[in-house]
Parts: sequence; structure tokens; C-alpha cells
Amino acid sequence: MALAKLRLGTVGDLLSHSPLRYLSGTENSDLSELKVGEHVAVLARVARTRVLGGGNRSRLEVVLTDGNGALNCTFFGRAFLVGWWEEQLARGEHGIFVGKVSQFQRKLQLTHPDFVMIDDRGSVVGRADKSALVSAVSRSGLVPIYKQPAKLPTWRISECVDLVLGQLGEIDDPLGEQTRERAGVIGLDAALRAVHQPSHRDQVAEGLRRLRFDEALGLHLSMLYRRIDNAALSAARCPARPNGVASAFDDRLPFRLTAGQTAVGETIAAELAGEQPMMRLLQGEVGSGKTLVALRAMLQVVDSSHQAVLVAPTEVLAAQHADTLRRFLGDLGAGRVLGAPEIATDVALLTGSLSAARRRATLDALRDGSAGIVVGTHALFTEGVEFASLGLLVVDEQHRFGVDQRAALLERSALRPHVLVMTATPIPRSVAMTVFGDLEVSSLIEVPGNRPATRTHLIDPLSQPDWLDRAWQRIREEADAGSQTFVVCPRITASDDDQTTVTSDEAQQSATVEQTLEYLGAGALAGLRLASLHGRMDTEQKAAVMAGFVAGEIDVLVSTTVIEVGVDVPNATVMVILDADRFGISQLHQLRGRVGRGNKPGLCLLVSSAEPGSAARERLAAVASTTDGFELAELDLEQRREGNVLGVSQSGSRSALRLLRVLEHRDEIILSRSIAEDLVQADPQRADGNLGDYVTQAELLAAGDWLEKS
Repeated sequence: MALAKLRLGTVGDLLSHSPLRYLSGTENSDLSELKVGEHVAVLARVARTRVLGGGNRSRLEVVLTDGNGALNCTFFGRAFLVGWWEEQLARGEHGIFVGKVSQFQRKLQLTHPDFVMIDDRGSVVGRADKSALVSAVSRSGLVPIYKQPAKLPTWRISECVDLVLGQLGEIDDPLGEQTRERAGVIGLDAALRAVHQPSHRDQVAEGLRRLRFDEALGLHLSMLYRRIDNAALSAARCPARPNGVASAFDDRLPFRLTAGQTAVGETIAAELAGEQPMMRLLQGEVGSGKTLVALRAMLQVVDSSHQAVLVAPTEVLAAQHADTLRRFLGDLGAGRVLGAPEIATDVALLTGSLSAARRRATLDALRDGSAGIVVGTHALFTEGVEFASLGLLVVDEQHRFGVDQRAALLERSALRPHVLVMTATPIPRSVAMTVFGDLEVSSLIEVPGNRPATRTHLIDPLSQPDWLDRAWQRIREEADAGSQTFVVCPRITASDDDQTTVTSDEAQQSATVEQTLEYLGAGALAGLRLASLHGRMDTEQKAAVMAGFVAGEIDVLVSTTVIEVGVDVPNATVMVILDADRFGISQLHQLRGRVGRGNKPGLCLLVSSAEPGSAARERLAAVASTTDGFELAELDLEQRREGNVLGVSQSGSRSALRLLRVLEHRDEIILSRSIAEDLVQADPQRADGNLGDYVTQAELLAAGDWLEKS
């Protein structure tokens, strides 16, 4: 049961559970690296002991040291137990102490840690009744320290691994000698023993390199074979039609497409015309026109008598997309109504908040094909949703949807729909090669030349209080000129958890929507039309607020990050982000993209009291210094790892990568990709069972988070 909490269900899982770090019999732990709440095993010297109390209320206080810092340990019990513990702790030069780090009177401590003492030769002293722990610390070489649940000490995991390795004998290697030589890695058996039973750190490095290669190879093989599987499927052929709604739409465009939009559009158009399903990722800079590219693709599908679906992660964004498409199309999106062009199609919206009557009417339009373009949320994945002929699935911000949900749409058509995935967060190349390796990638880098630039400034309310006052004054001036403003807060109410990045003894709580709305309405922005928007409002409330803001009936919208992606209000010119250090780089860049979308320049003010020189302050300075989303995405990846950049924290899933770090191991990823391509080319049918095992392991590890279900 304890191993199951680590998702270790097989021998392979156990051997793939690499140690977090290693200790040696003569090496103290760095006590400065300990964190509250962490389950740790530390090697340290006993500096002093002290017995307090007496009888049944005795207490032993122990101070451990690594030579620099200190860590307290506390044991509670009857007097004879406390005396025995004190005697054991005094008999060794060092000890390994295992427990959960807590804090008492601002000092880190372990309460009732398990321990074993060792002398200056690394030999166990005292009672040896904890055989697994004794075995671990008695081993020559390094002692592996594993990630562990609360009820499974690290030495128990080590004991399980030793037992398995002892019983298995030499482990067969799925890689041939030629492949190992090309990759520059050691054999699998040697690698596993080097990682779990090392004698020196160079051995660990060689073992981990092999295991990282296996992880990268499995991921690449899975992606490449998925492409082969996809190519074997039949898709709806949707060639461009000379006199259809797509060409009519292009003829009406009041501006010229950018070179990037034209090039990407031609690539997508050619793939839609083919017999194989398109699987393409469209990433683009904020304001680069991804929605327009997607709309032109959807119209080409409609011209071939098929339907196109655009899926968004929230109802606010879905409604915005539907309004944007209708605005772009004009009467070409009016459907079968009197006065509309004969080639017009209908844009339907399906969300969970529709009334029963509207839902029935929308479902009928989907079923009979009268709605050529359908925009919706997860409601599109529910039972009872049927399409006349689904030809294209466009997924916006795809990381926010589960694989089973996406598969539910893809499997509702006799022919495999084409798939276009859109992301407003540029994906670094090293991430795209691993996590999105089954998708062809197109990028929109340039922003239409007629769009004014958005300036970004950092305001410290502690050292620059006058600047913040000037910011509120600027908002009033913008309102007087007919423009609108977003004010973004990290939290909704004061009772919400505050995930602060500020490091101080008494970090101030971050701004809330409720308090900010009240403060501005009664003070600096009194008399302006203010409203709030956040995720706890019901759907009708959110829709009404957004409609009022789009219509210009609201001067200032105080919001959470619910407006982060896709919200399009051309009249919004200013954004103030309070406690901006609470947000990541890419998130700040996306928020900033909500202003300056019309014909007026935008202004983004990052308000933060993060200390100068801190990581948070440097992060904000980076956002203020550039509007290049691709550059910021790389920096975000460096600071927060790939899981956060890809939205793992939002989706509640873990990263698909276990040992690999896409920046640190970029060269290894590129090499393994090349090897995987050659292996797949030589064995496209997966006749080699070893390659199939790699694919299976990769699929299980990813748990479907980023791999499309075949």
C-alpha cells in the first residue's frame, strides 16, 4: 500500500524509482537545505543532548550539527526510555536520522526521528534491531535516499530494491550494443545497479545518463509511432473551394494577412485537403492572430460539408471565442436566416449553463449539420452531443483538458477529424520535441503591423507610493477618454490561501478582488463604473459582466486571472497587476496581452513590493524588459521547470517527464530523438518487442497527460 502511493506497482516501477540524493558514511548532510514538511534522512553529528522533565513526562532534546548549521531533535517518553535514547546517541560519532521536518520557535526540528548511530569508520554501533536501516548505512559506498511517503522510510525502499536486484540476476538489455555505443550509455543492468547500489558518484552519473536516455527514447518512440498510427487513419478530405464561405471571408478581410499567417494557413489548408488526419500545434505570440488562422481552417472544413469544433477551457473564453468568430464573419456566420448569403454557416455555442430549451436547439443544430462551427467547453464531451460530420477539432489551451475528454470528441466520427491545437504560451523547442513530439509545430511570431505596442512598467508601492497614486490617476484619465482598464488580483477573498513568493518573516498577504474593488470604489476611482469578475461567480453573472465590459458599460474590471487567455476587449488600454510577483512569467505575459488590442497603445503596470535583487523582482524586470513571448517562455522554463510551464499545476497532473529536464538535458534529448527516428524507420510495424515495451512504459509514465489517445 505504501509503495502504491509512489505509483510503484511493478518491479520495473520500483527499479525506475531513482534516489533523490546520496549520502556517504563520512559526509554530513547540508542542514541548510532542509524544508518544513519534508520527510528527510540526514547524516549528522550529535553536538549535545539534554534531558528535561521526569517520570512519564521526560523529554530528550538533541542538537545535531553538520559543522555549520544545527538541527534540533526531540524525543518524548518515560524516563527509562529517554535515558536509553540518550545512551544510544552518545555512543556514535555520527548518526542517520529519519523523520519529518517541523518548526518550533522558528527553528527546524525532527520529532521522534528513527535513527541509527555509526562510528568514525562507518560501522554501526549500538543495537542493530532495524535491519533495513543498518543494511543501508553499512553498505560500502553511497547510501541512496529515496522519495518516500510518510509511512515508508527510505531504507525500506532501499531494502526492497536490494531484494529485487539480488533475485533478478543480470537484467536483459532491450538495446543492442550498436545503439548503446551510439548513445554513449552503459548497459541497463549496470545502470540500475549504479543508481541503486553505487560505490562512487561518477558511477551514479553514468547510471542516470542511461536511465534518462531510456526515458527520452521511450517518449520519442511513442510520439513517432503515434504519427505512424495517425497516418494510417482516414480523415475527412476538405480541399479549398473556389467560391465557398472561406474565399468569401478572405475577400472581405479589411487588412492583409501577415506573412506568418499566410504561410501557416497554406500549410494547414494543404493538410486539411489530404486523406490523413492533420495533427498540428499552432503556437503564437500574443496578438499574432491564431484565432484568425483557426477560423480560416474551420471555414475550409465547412466548405466541404463538414463541421468544425473549437473547444475552450472556460465558459468566459468560449463565449469570447463565439463572439469573436461572429464578429469576424458578419452575415457569413448568420446561418440560414433571411437575408444571409447562401453560403453562410451558423456559429453555435454549447456550454453547461445553457437553458434546457437552448441546449436542445443547439444539439439539434449540431446533429443536423446546420451549425457548421461549434464553440464550447467541456460540455461538448458529454453524452448526447452528436455531430452530423465532424471534420476539424480545434483545441485552445489544450493542456487544460484530459486525454479522455479529447478522445471523446475524436471518436464520435466515422472519419478521424483533423486536429489543430492552439497555445498562447510559446512552447520552447526542447519541450515541443518531447511533450508535443507527435504534433507538427507551426509558429506565429510576428504581430500585425497596425497593432500599437504595449509598454510595461514596474511599480514598488513601498519605495514609490506616488507612482501608484499616479497609476490610479492615469486610469481615471483613460476612463475620461473613453478607454477601459483591467485590475488583476491574485486572490478573490481574504480567506483564500495565499501562495506567496515573497520571502520574509511576515510576508504580507496578497491583494484580493473583493478588497480592491471596495478600496478603489471608495477612494482613488470613486465615481467610475467598477465591476468584479472571478471564477466563483455563476455563469450568468460572469457572462453579464463580460458583456457589459465589452459593451463599454464598465470602466474598470477588477478580476482574477480568469481573463488571462483569449479575452478580447479592443477598448481596454491599461492593466494593473497587483502583487505581480505572485504570477509566473508566461502568465504575466498573457495577462499583458489583454490590453492594447485595438487602435490605442496599451500600458501594463506590474505592482510588487518584492525586494530588489530577489528572484521575484528579477522575474518582473524580465517581463518589463521585453514583449518577446518566446524569449520569456525560455526564461520561465529555466525558473519553473517544464511541468509548470505546460500547465501541470492547473490541470492537477504531474509532469510527463521523470528524470529528464528539457533544458539541462537538451543535447541528450536531441540525440535520443535522432536514434528513435532511425529505429522507427527500420521497424515501422513494431516487430521488435523491446521497442513496444519502451512505448508502453512511456505511455504509462505520461498517464495520458500529454499524449493523444490513439
